[in-house]
Amino acid sequence: MTPELQKQHEDMVAYEMIQNLKEIYEGQARQERYETSKALFQCKMSEGSPVEAHVIKMMGYIQTLEKLGFALNDELAIDVVLQSLPDSFSQFILNFNMNEIEKTLPQLLGMLRTAEGNMKKGGSKSVARSMYNDRKREEELKRLTLGSLINSKYSFCI
Repeated sequence: MTPELQKQHEDMVAYEMIQNLKEIYEGQARQERYETSKALFQCKMSEGSPVEAHVIKMMGYIQTLEKLGFALNDELAIDVVLQSLPDSFSQFILNFNMNEIEKTLPQLLGMLRTAEGNMKKGGSKSVARSMYNDRKREEELKRLTLGSLINSKYSFCI
């Protein structure tokens, strides 16, 4: 505590001191929340800039809001990130929403890195193909896992 702040609180009991300090510092937290949420919701990735740096910056804003007691749920956080992407990611966003893919922010970042690499190689068609293949692999893995569970269940019955 600074000497001025100590002097201001020297004649107060603990409860009064805590209340006074809350009043002083809550305003700062509110201002930080306002500035952080403003930066998050106004964040737009410019065409051609790296997606990784953009998403990591947005994840930092989201984590700061969480520390301030205003956490965004995963779905809203992902929506905010997707809305901040340029038009070149429109096919990715369409496929992501149509397939109702449930991912965390780090998983979304990985998918966006892959999509960005595919766009550099072959355009938006390869992004759609990549997402389709990822979805098919996921479904095949579930089917194989389910199949092995069913087979193991019936093998005990024989």
